[in-house]
Amino acid sequence: MLETTRRLYEAIDPYGYESLLSDPERAVLGRLREVLERDVRPLVNDHWDRAEFPHAIRGPLEALDLMAPPELGVETSALYRGFRMLELARTDVSVAVFYGAQATLFRNSVLLGGSPAQAAELDEGVRSWAIKGVFALTEPDHGSDVARGLATTARRDGDGWVISGAKRWIGGAEYADLITVVARDEADGEVKAFLVDRHAPGVTVEQIPRKMALRIVNNGHITLDRVRVPEARRLQRVNSFRDVNRLLRSMRADVSWLATGAQAGAYEAAVRYTLAREQFGRPIAGYQLVQDKLATMLGNLTASLGMAVRLSQLEDGGGYSDADAALAKGWIARRTRETVALAREVCGGNGITLDTDVARFFADAEAIYTFEGTNEINQLVVGRAITGLSAFVR
Repeated sequence: MLETTRRLYEAIDPYGYESLLSDPERAVLGRLREVLERDVRPLVNDHWDRAEFPHAIRGPLEALDLMAPPELGVETSALYRGFRMLELARTDVSVAVFYGAQATLFRNSVLLGGSPAQAAELDEGVRSWAIKGVFALTEPDHGSDVARGLATTARRDGDGWVISGAKRWIGGAEYADLITVVARDEADGEVKAFLVDRHAPGVTVEQIPRKMALRIVNNGHITLDRVRVPEARRLQRVNSFRDVNRLLRSMRADVSWLATGAQAGAYEAAVRYTLAREQFGRPIAGYQLVQDKLATMLGNLTASLGMAVRLSQLEDGGGYSDADAALAKGWIARRTRETVALAREVCGGNGITLDTDVARFFADAEAIYTFEGTNEINQLVVGRAITGLSAFVR
């Protein structure tokens, strides 16, 4: 088993970045790959086509205890968490988003936004999936400008709060127990965060239909109509948008790994197809123009993996800046677009069908390019770090 897991990424990691993982980390990732190949991959194409979430995958993935594996404990490395995301995304981006909504977005909102007592109370349940949650920041009319434009409000009322507003594009909201809702305090104008019971009076979740990407993720439109939340469910370490941005920084790193995993899945699918597909009496993988495209794809993937690995190393070493996260997310997402387009191209007409797998990655790359910071916003964050001048519209 250990020798097998030492070779987990031979096909997609020619520079051997996986050598930075420990043997126990590789063993956990090896178990994850077995479950993905046996229990997840056979289901994703049909469910993607029907825009339905494959609930049968929840049990096998949750049973792996990936957030706190016995070999690694609760304090896992950022590098391990990155490769975990890559492994999920190279199978299917929607599956990775589903897992990341719990393991990164919601868990980090509790660990980094909650008081030590709140984190201690909730984290074991989050890790075991006994408590399922999502993170709700984006609104119907506010995405990139949400820092200033946040319209969801929180009003103090006695020993609790009353929250009103709407959130949109919240993956997995329909199946959550708790929703981390970011809202603006009417009294002081500052941003705060609350753990809202999904089934509380006034909470409505509607599935967003007719999506071209992330089709098996149940993205929700959440309406909050005078929802009451006790003070004990206010995350005590979120008192401004600067605190929210502290949460988002770790989430952007996760998306860098997600985008890298999408490239890995598309590249592997393209290699499989071009070796099997024959035209003019030989596999198309033997033609120069096809090999040029495959080499470009692997170059994009390798460079993206190197950037994602370094970002995780910075996190393990004490942290990274907003510009570091924005640079990686923006650059890797652009390379992902190119890589999945080349994968579609080498598969020819068959590349637009789900049978080759590349169509899923091709469509899902558009979602990756946009969420957790659009390309333009990430570029401006990096530009501000380069020049010391903010070009954001005020």
